[in-house]
Amino acid sequence: MPPTTPARKAVVALLASAALLGTAAIPAVAAPAPHGVFAGHAYDPARLGYQKAVAVRVLKGVFEQGDTAVVDRFVRPDYIQHNPFAPDGADTLKGLATSAHAQFPDARYDVKRVISDGDLVLVHSNVVLTPGTRGSAVFDIFRFQGGKIAEHWDTGQNVPDSSVNGNDMFSTVSWPQTSQPGPGFLTEYNKKLVTAAFDQLIVRKDLSAIDRYWGPEYHQHNPGIADGIAGAKDGLGAYFKAFPQLSVSRKRVIAEGDLVAVHSHYVPAPGERGQAVVDLFRVRGGKIVEHWDVLQDVPASSANDNTMF
Repeated sequence: MPPTTPARKAVVALLASAALLGTAAIPAVAAPAPHGVFAGHAYDPARLGYQKAVAVRVLKGVFEQGDTAVVDRFVRPDYIQHNPFAPDGADTLKGLATSAHAQFPDARYDVKRVISDGDLVLVHSNVVLTPGTRGSAVFDIFRFQGGKIAEHWDTGQNVPDSSVNGNDMFSTVSWPQTSQPGPGFLTEYNKKLVTAAFDQLIVRKDLSAIDRYWGPEYHQHNPGIADGIAGAKDGLGAYFKAFPQLSVSRKRVIAEGDLVAVHSHYVPAPGERGQAVVDLFRVRGGKIVEHWDVLQDVPASSANDNTMF
């Protein structure tokens, strides 16, 4: 969905420089991958579970514990970084683990939901550097190769003081109120549905997509857009009018069960760098019923040559 803030504050930029951060209520220590798991298809539960556990293990180890050994174990030496504040390579990540933990020893990366699709894992989190503050909403995306993390993208945004829809940026409001993805057999159908809905509504700016793909029980977590179908139409309609030359390009879609994430590049007008955005949708009964998002301005320069996409 559309960006609602022009830039992140300095503390979020500092957080982003840590590159891989986190904790979660899933197994903290990943078991070795079962024999043959990486030859399995995209919906192999063992493969997906292994990748999710590894992602969280690395996030927790790097950021909360300053653990460099976890990088040696689970991250490829030629690790590719798309966070504009961090260079490539596992050695750089190990240095970040030490410095980030030293500077923010009480920081927590509160993982809200984790999904995996093929060789990709998406982690949605509330990152709090200093206890008692609201922190940031962050999406991390990891690509696996040979059972190890090979590549990383992320977006981060400050959590505001208030929200026009009354929902925070992390909770699950739609029924059932669980952060776990739904059954795997729903993945492919929901992925196609959300891709079609996103392309019609966001890429082609056709508001009639809301009538076709959105359910009457629609819960909004973007703090700048009102709740419900009416809120989506009003908010997006105003956004499209304000930026008539808006261009949105989809980069990757990651889905598991009833959760579908779209990573994309929003450019409000030609010549602008735009924003890196992750939209996360929840689908029930063939309709979109809930939405979370995070956005980050694309900076003028980067510590690596990979772009944010």
